Amino acid sequence: MYGKLISTQGNVVKIQLDEELDINKLIKFANGKQPTVELLVDDGRHITPDQRKKIYALLGDYCLYTGYSLDEAKSFFKSMVADFFHTEMFSLSDCSETVASQMITTMLEFFFFEDIPFHTKIWDSLSDDFPRVMMCIKTKRCAICLKEHADIHHVTAVGMGRNRNKINHVGMYIEPLCRVHHTIFHTIGAKNFMAKYHIKPIKVTPEIAKELHLGKQKSEELKNAE
Repeated sequence: MYGKLISTQGNVVKIQLDEELDINKLIKFANGKQPTVELLVDDGRHITPDQRKKIYALLGDYCLYTGYSLDEAKSFFKSMVADFFHTEMFSLSDCSETVASQMITTMLEFFFFEDIPFHTKIWDSLSDDFPRVMMCIKTKRCAICLKEHADIHHVTAVGMGRNRNKINHVGMYIEPLCRVHHTIFHTIGAKNFMAKYHIKPIKVTPEIAKELHLGKQKSEELKNAE
């Protein structure tokens, strides 16, 4: 259901809906409980030509690999975005810039986990470094060349003689690199490496350490499982 924002006063919002709201039906859908609503404000920004180009390039790669038609591919991924982000169905001709970014990210995640090849440069396809690096970490791919079986590289030096499986990784910076790019990192140094490949490592939070089974977090999980 859509409407126009009329006014706000503190945490009270007044909205004029495009159609009448049947409060009895709303309460019925809420199983008799106090209905809750979610407010999504259209920021007025629409999909950019660059985003549209990237989406159609990825759709082309998907169709080439699977044999599905363009319309089938569009319907599949648009439904996936709508379900995952709880949005209405949208058109690639006039959707918001945010939805377009969600479409690109969703498609790339699907390609990664289903091992579907694509020719679009990943650096130009994701909105920022965090989801890109995390995606590569989860699929054990090099963040530079996408080669498989990459290792987690500690941009923050672990130090000689320290056991990586026992130290606390929270607060450290990491990125997944293959052996070749790992060697290049140590050859040219961190600053030159970041400038050359335009990539930023991610800072490990307690949540990330738990998800990736890093260091002490892994040891504690194994201890609790005993």
